[in-house]
Amino acid sequence: MSVELTKKLSETHVCIVGAGLTGSLMAVFLARRGMKVTMLERRPDMRVETISAGRSINLNITRRGLRALERAGLQAEILKNSVPMMGRLMHARNGETTYQPYGRDETEFGNSVSRGELNKTLMTAAEKSGDVTIRFHQRVAHINLETNTLTIQNEVEKIRYEEQFDLIIGTDGSASQIRHCMIEASDYKCESEPLNYGYKELTILPLEGGKFALEKNVLHIWPRGLYMIIALPNFDGSFTCTLFLPYEPINGSPSFEKLNNERVVGEFFKVDFFDAYGSFDRPEETFFENPTGSMVTVTCDPWHFKDRVLLVGDAAHAIVPFFGQGANCAFEDLTVFEELLNEHVKDDKVNWLKLFKEFNKSRKPNADAIAQMAIENFIEMRDKVGQPEFLLQKAAEKVLEKNFPDKFASRYALVTFTHTPYEVCRDAGVVIDEIVGTLCKNIKSADELDLKRAEQLIDEKLAPLLEGRVRDSVISST
Repeated sequence: MSVELTKKLSETHVCIVGAGLTGSLMAVFLARRGMKVTMLERRPDMRVETISAGRSINLNITRRGLRALERAGLQAEILKNSVPMMGRLMHARNGETTYQPYGRDETEFGNSVSRGELNKTLMTAAEKSGDVTIRFHQRVAHINLETNTLTIQNEVEKIRYEEQFDLIIGTDGSASQIRHCMIEASDYKCESEPLNYGYKELTILPLEGGKFALEKNVLHIWPRGLYMIIALPNFDGSFTCTLFLPYEPINGSPSFEKLNNERVVGEFFKVDFFDAYGSFDRPEETFFENPTGSMVTVTCDPWHFKDRVLLVGDAAHAIVPFFGQGANCAFEDLTVFEELLNEHVKDDKVNWLKLFKEFNKSRKPNADAIAQMAIENFIEMRDKVGQPEFLLQKAAEKVLEKNFPDKFASRYALVTFTHTPYEVCRDAGVVIDEIVGTLCKNIKSADELDLKRAEQLIDEKLAPLLEGRVRDSVISST
């Protein structure tokens, strides 16, 4: 029997498994509707206990994520401790740098945000939003899908107990236990494709007086073909750096397998990243102190079990972090979910099955699209950003954006600075590459572009896809 037939929203007890970014923001939206929310989190409370670093990967919060935070009334609070990133700065092997602006003008930029600080803010906001309780050190061991009963392990007291809920929402990340239980108990389609790369976190400390050791308002990239380092600025003047490296050698490349002692690690950094080596905080020691993170793409269908259990965020669609859209995509899930919830409320009741089906139909194609684009962007960041042909094409995109501001946008701009569905962005990206590739044949500078031919191609091939969705109304990022 559906929950909506027996329970009003004010009588509905929801369990959110996972008090990370997605779960905490979901709790805000549900509690504001009068629902009772219990959040189960296997980790300790990061607001009062120090959790080991090394797997954070700073977030680039952009237009899609900002919309969800704005709806929750949290945008201003989050942005006050963020650092605007106007573009990316590529560091070549010889130390030369090349700058690529992200946006079409100064209103379009990313916001570097600490994942941990954002999570803390969202948890506190959840607790303040209504009847929300967060239980830490609680690991879900099993779920009875027929009765919506969870078997929960208290990791402190080492005891197990059972508890029944009206709704269960899994926001427990790429290794979701809720998703695993759904796979075990039902005919459920799910694929998990690990990337043969890991990542290691490093830090660049601020200079005296909190000054930034590198240029502040950019994302730094050291592309090295089959591997790279990126660095995102923090509000305190430091940079969170992430080394992406294959686990095993590819065509003789460096790898985690090869970097097996401090001497080898030190030589690797000194040779391949010589202009950054002196800025890293104890790179050899940190390399071995911090864990090696893994990355995976998860696709599954459907994202729900009947009208009882729903997966949201990485639990439903984990992606690799190379388009900076993991958190933004998850937050956009919540924007769509809240909009559907508003539509489906009738007499303080909801047909949850209908809502879940519509949510799944709306979000899955877009989640699949951004997952594909994230893999493609990994190759671009790692292999292409320093190549002359690539730089010419990016320069050409900027010329087209300037000359045809209401007709043309790069794929990156569409994904990052508009709310155009990811699925449309992906398809438009193929056409954009075709147009730019055609226009860049036999020229050496973007100044040589044939703008008349460009407009003809844009009108014929791109305009029908975008249907005027080249720019969104600006959401303040200051």
